[in-house]
Amino acid sequence: MATKHSNVSFQVMWNRLISVVEEQAQALVRTAFSTSVREAGDLSAGVYDTHGRMLAQAVTGTPGHVNAMADAVAHFIRRIGRQNMFEGDVYLTNDPWEGTGHLHDITMVTPSFHKGVLVGFFACTAHIVDIGGRGFGADAASVYEEGLYLPIMKFAERGEVDETLIRIVRGNVREPDQLIGDMYALATCNGIGHRRLIEMMTEFDLADLEGIATFILDNSRRATLERIAALPRTSAEGEMTVDGFDVPITLKVKVTVHEDRIVSDFTGTSGLDKKGINCPLVYTKAYACYALKVAIAPEIPNNHASLAPFEIEAPENTIVNAVHPAPVALRHIVGHFVPDTVFNAFDKIVPGLVPAEGAGCLCNFQVSLRPRSDGPAPADARRSEVLTFNSGGSGARPEFDGLNATAFPSGVMTMPIEATEHAGPVIIWRKELRPDSGGAGRTRGGLGQFMEVGAMEGHEFDIQAMFDRGQHPARGSRGGLDGAPTTIALDDGTEMRVKGKQFVPHGRKVVMAFPGGAGYGDPKSRDKALVRRDLARGYISAETAARDYGLGAEEIREIEAAIRKGEDL
Repeated sequence: MATKHSNVSFQVMWNRLISVVEEQAQALVRTAFSTSVREAGDLSAGVYDTHGRMLAQAVTGTPGHVNAMADAVAHFIRRIGRQNMFEGDVYLTNDPWEGTGHLHDITMVTPSFHKGVLVGFFACTAHIVDIGGRGFGADAASVYEEGLYLPIMKFAERGEVDETLIRIVRGNVREPDQLIGDMYALATCNGIGHRRLIEMMTEFDLADLEGIATFILDNSRRATLERIAALPRTSAEGEMTVDGFDVPITLKVKVTVHEDRIVSDFTGTSGLDKKGINCPLVYTKAYACYALKVAIAPEIPNNHASLAPFEIEAPENTIVNAVHPAPVALRHIVGHFVPDTVFNAFDKIVPGLVPAEGAGCLCNFQVSLRPRSDGPAPADARRSEVLTFNSGGSGARPEFDGLNATAFPSGVMTMPIEATEHAGPVIIWRKELRPDSGGAGRTRGGLGQFMEVGAMEGHEFDIQAMFDRGQHPARGSRGGLDGAPTTIALDDGTEMRVKGKQFVPHGRKVVMAFPGGAGYGDPKSRDKALVRRDLARGYISAETAARDYGLGAEEIREIEAAIRKGEDL
């Protein structure tokens, strides 16, 4: 007979579950083949009860993955059927509408049995470098062009991997070893989570997870509702216009605070785009929930109950509620702008709490390298797909500067040059912070960065640009100034588009400048000691120090002289 447990023991088990899923996530980081997982942490991991409700998520991972994955396990239960679930099973999908928003994410779910009885599920998601089709980019006109679709199905049954599935996958992708390796890594990390869970259940004499699930969900729901109840009962609207693909798109939201929930209604948002930047509702929901949760309840652990009071509404066939078969490969571009749009509204409800706009979407690009076609290529020239994650600056916060070259809201890490160059015959010639890119303010926006990329001798390549903020930089808040926009061009000065596949001839390089975050508050009210510090560090130029912050010419000359002498400031 199972032991009756106190609230104290349940709290210990809750913390233990969070540790279990963090170990699950770290196992995926260590075993994944894709640099997007190993180096950037573009993944998620979580544990669920038998009803498909998320009980705990790993700290490592992205809101877009974990909050979208929160809804995914219920789809797996419905599609597979409990009567068809056995010990040793592993299930997968990359369905954009029942997974995490596009074909380039594989979600793996494993049922967890204890003493022959189903007690819960482990799930994890990872971004994979290639899934076939047109490749990772916005150029497709429908989801059918974007790659191989894997419906919710069994990767393994009773411990036996479906070799037919493996052969189909291998035959349809450009990097088969890498993708199959990632699939096994996903399955393995779920297995590690399962083993740690069974150890915990044995230690605490648990026959099932019903008791701890009730404790986690009840406490999380109550704590979240208390935070919502403390807010003003009112509504506010926010909006943002960004580059889009060929034409700008506008995101609109009305945030309404009720006694027991917050509703974000995206009515009025632009319709579907012809290209693959459309966003399924599951991904919009993930980032809208994230924005409100970090604003009012950041320390309450993420789970089914703490996310439930944040409700999302959006008309079908808007760019934030794309339905099948809309192209959705770069759904993250729109999804990553959702938090700043929600903040734009929430700032009118609770002033002085949320940051100014930042770079928003990740500054990612993928290069498809091949032997040069305009002349003889070296014998060792080869084809390769290299995806790299990069970031602009985050927006200034009410009391602190924005973070330099930091991914907000996605939370992934910028990939090291060494890892990128190890993945294929690519050369990163330059990667450094971009001075003056952070918008001036009482608190300054975070800096973007410069990057310059080319290929090794004997190669040409296509670059898939996945940028925004070229025409619509981050807007300053409460008197702060805008951040710098994105620029991209060949090294001969030929301008390039911020989105889409573009050819780069042998010997040419692509020169990029990623956007900065916006400033917050009147720049003239910034602490002059911080202005001097920024000038000394090279974050701002002398011109910016004088024009935007009012630093005197004599003081600027003194700082510049001290810098030349190598003196501390």
